[in-house]
Amino acid sequence: MTIAEAETETVTVEELPTHWDVVLRAWEELDLPEGWRAEIIEGDISIMTPPTDEHAHIITLIQKRILVATLPEEGDLHGSEVYQGIDVRGPQDDSLFIPDLVVLPYPSVERDPEHFAGEAQLVVEVTSKSTAGKDRGPKLHGYARAEVPLYLLVDRCDPETRQGEATLYSDPRKGAYTNHTKVPFGKEIHLPEPFDLRIDTPAFQL
Repeated sequence: MTIAEAETETVTVEELPTHWDVVLRAWEELDLPEGWRAEIIEGDISIMTPPTDEHAHIITLIQKRILVATLPEEGDLHGSEVYQGIDVRGPQDDSLFIPDLVVLPYPSVERDPEHFAGEAQLVVEVTSKSTAGKDRGPKLHGYARAEVPLYLLVDRCDPETRQGEATLYSDPRKGAYTNHTKVPFGKEIHLPEPFDLRIDTPAFQL
């Protein structure tokens, strides 16, 4: 091949990286200070500050409750693992989320290399001033489209009631959750099978 031929050779579409490939590579190369996190929200990288003590306290309370449910060997959750700080991905939306809490049916080292969000049994998000809009909007829609069966949103200031509310979204179909249950802080919220447990919310009122 001559130099002229090489210069005029075109690159096929298949050889070009997709937008998702480029953004994911940029995300993987980020070097953030400890405690800071980055997500990809509908194709854009979003940087989040470290959680407050109040935020971390709520997540820890929920994690403890779920961990107890995973212990019985005869239970439906035996083998499931509870994680903070790991990513779940929805390439169909150019999104990569890092839920405050995620429950997988097996250890994270055994999951699909693409870390598909739909592998999760439950994701939990606790709102803060900087993340509330994403938790109520793009993440709600992203988890539904990825068919995450249960999404627990702990909204510390619900925009409708102006008070703390916990909402469980379930039954994702055609890119949207078809059921949801909302309770104010102070009441229990029930997680259905395979969890079948009630989470007390009075301690969320900080």
